[in-house]
Amino acid sequence: MDLRKIKKLIDLLEESNLAEIEIKEGEESVRLSRNPVGGFVAAPAPVYAAAPAAAAAPAMPMSGPTEASTGGTAKPGNALPEGHVQRAPMVGTFYASSSPDKPAFVSVGQTVKAGETLAIIEAMKMFNPIEAEVSGTVVAILGENGSPVEFDQPLFVIQ
Repeated sequence: MDLRKIKKLIDLLEESNLAEIEIKEGEESVRLSRNPVGGFVAAPAPVYAAAPAAAAAPAMPMSGPTEASTGGTAKPGNALPEGHVQRAPMVGTFYASSSPDKPAFVSVGQTVKAGETLAIIEAMKMFNPIEAEVSGTVVAILGENGSPVEFDQPLFVIQ
């Protein structure tokens, strides 16, 4: 088959919504496909800044729903203070303030109301406010500014 015909077929495939073209001329055949012969190939997993923290994650015991209300544990040997544990609702980067030159939303000892912004988690270029689930006094801030957080990771303890 002529190379010019094959180039025209490639152009036709690129211009159309076709996934595959197969042409047979006598004993010769050409098959052009947008997808590999074996089927669809899964895209490689994206690499997040949280990858180094993921290596340390298996060392931490997972807290069940009942432990969340009673305190649970963040790290082996380190018990959380008594109170309501506010956990990360998503994976992302924890920020204590709206910008580096602004003060933190809350500090230890500060009284907060339910619905008040405690921090921001950046996920997929979106800044998501983390609002207090309960009213009370912040007794511990467990999130580190600018560091990655995992889903359900303890961030604050409010009494």
